Amino acid sequence: MQSDRTVLAEKLVQALTARNLTITTAESCTGGMIAASIVDISGASACFNEGYITYSNEAKERILGVPDEMIRSFGVVSGPVVKAMAEGAAKAASADIAVAVSGIAGPLGGTPAKPVGTVFLGVYRSARAGADGREVCEAFEFHFEGDRSMVREQTVSISLQTVLDFLM
Repeated sequence: MQSDRTVLAEKLVQALTARNLTITTAESCTGGMIAASIVDISGASACFNEGYITYSNEAKERILGVPDEMIRSFGVVSGPVVKAMAEGAAKAASADIAVAVSGIAGPLGGTPAKPVGTVFLGVYRSARAGADGREVCEAFEFHFEGDRSMVREQTVSISLQTVLDFLM
């Protein structure tokens, strides 16, 4: 039986391929799990060329162009930072779609303001990819329950689903 994650990844690869669109990933807390889910699907090479694991702040700045002052002002786990990550990844990969995640998977790192399980997801869509011809970048905030593995798994699934929804 296929996992929900595999089903979502298959639907995403099919949707992107049918529209001749490309996707990239910029991952922190998931460490490449979103990209791995996509490339687990046969035919993913038609829509996926590269992804980025930017676990450290320095990597987010150097590879994706996230401004240091943005990270200092909002925190690395924030809407503005994941939007900048998504935009930076799309630019670096020349991709039509980008998904970026940053979160606190735990068990360490949580605060009262951002407890363990807090995840921000950024999705970028180029003007070419949208039916309305507009470039769009949005951020979403989630609060997941469970241990580190469960938070990461939930993040991957919601990321795939959100990108699918973004394409519709």
